[in-house]
Amino acid sequence: MEFGYFTLSDNHYPNNPRSANEFVLQIREQAILADRIGMHSCWIGEHHFDSLGVNSRPDLLLANIAAQTKNVRLAPAVNVLPLHHPVHVAECWATLDLISGGRVDFATGRGYDRKEYAPFGADFMASAEIFEEGIDVLLKAWNSPGKWSHRGRFYDIPEMAITPTPVQKPLPFYVASFSKTSVDIAAKRGLNIIYAPFAAGMVFGGLDKAVETYREACVKAGKKAGRAMCSYFIYIADDAKQEDYGRQTQMDYFNHCVLQAFPQKKEDAPPTMQYFMKIVDILKNLKKEDLSDKSILLGSPQKIVDTLQRYAKTIYLTQTVEKKDGKLNRFLNLEDAFKAWQADPGPREWRTHFHVPVFLDDLGEFGTTRFAIEDALKFHKRMPLSRQLEIETYTWDVLPDHLKTGDIVDYVSREIEWVRAQLQ
Repeated sequence: MEFGYFTLSDNHYPNNPRSANEFVLQIREQAILADRIGMHSCWIGEHHFDSLGVNSRPDLLLANIAAQTKNVRLAPAVNVLPLHHPVHVAECWATLDLISGGRVDFATGRGYDRKEYAPFGADFMASAEIFEEGIDVLLKAWNSPGKWSHRGRFYDIPEMAITPTPVQKPLPFYVASFSKTSVDIAAKRGLNIIYAPFAAGMVFGGLDKAVETYREACVKAGKKAGRAMCSYFIYIADDAKQEDYGRQTQMDYFNHCVLQAFPQKKEDAPPTMQYFMKIVDILKNLKKEDLSDKSILLGSPQKIVDTLQRYAKTIYLTQTVEKKDGKLNRFLNLEDAFKAWQADPGPREWRTHFHVPVFLDDLGEFGTTRFAIEDALKFHKRMPLSRQLEIETYTWDVLPDHLKTGDIVDYVSREIEWVRAQLQ
């Protein structure tokens, strides 16, 4: 599991003595420190006019950070694409990828604050459509082998090619998602996705369900699912007093920054953003005692580690797909898939893909959530002969000194032999 530094540059607090200029410089120093202590990445937000955040140019700030760091990856959190011409965005981040030696992770979204759109003359009500077309322009600019052109509703670009081009082929590309609309935009293009857990809980019912929604959309689009990431709020507290402070600080962020930026009236948001009415209603009625690990990891370092390990060890994702008459249907629940076959046992192909974590137990021995594999086997045996079972294993644990990479390969090989024995 990789950890990064993330900031939205939120500074919109009552009686806050810190100026916007001071905070932007502090963000630069924090990012440089993140590289020094071995963090994986720095994600720096784009916000305008201090309605939520004060850093308006993550590209320029990250360019300065790139010159003073060696390893940390550099990412906007996120680029608000409808506020910019996509060709300019493509040139900007390709240049940063070049001068940083291929350290850019590009992430983009359409934002949510109407007040950020107006001064740029951008159409907030058409933000989803502008965003989707802008993504297509970026993909052409970064991935086309030569000259390219684009003619769409919002952009008419004659044949051309940008310079420089990204060092990374392809440039890692994430779509920020609060909604099914952005999930579908990412899935149709096979792009990675990034969630905010607090919003995922309110909109999708949880981070796990948000990831399932994304994977389901990828299957429907006929695309391989990319990487799903999240930005967790973390507050390390050593006692009850510090924990209460952490909860109150989180509530201050919601009340003074987030609610000031989110649309709160139906007429102020496009049809694709009406879900914000639900989020705003939840946030307005939220109490600090209600905060859970769906929105914030709070407590001692060990408590936070235990929470993350619990997710790693118990959450597994299934992807059961039927192919019938050339159409793909995906089932997130094995029983639902079986019932569909019982209701219509006609010919079709079945493919079940399980993601099963391999982890180190308290004694330093390998283990898996074998119950996940057993579920797959039970389902597999009940289905018709035209079927395929895939079990993908992975690990997030750091191997101790007495173990080598080959040891985990040997362990997985033994698990595969166990699976084969169960199928006989």
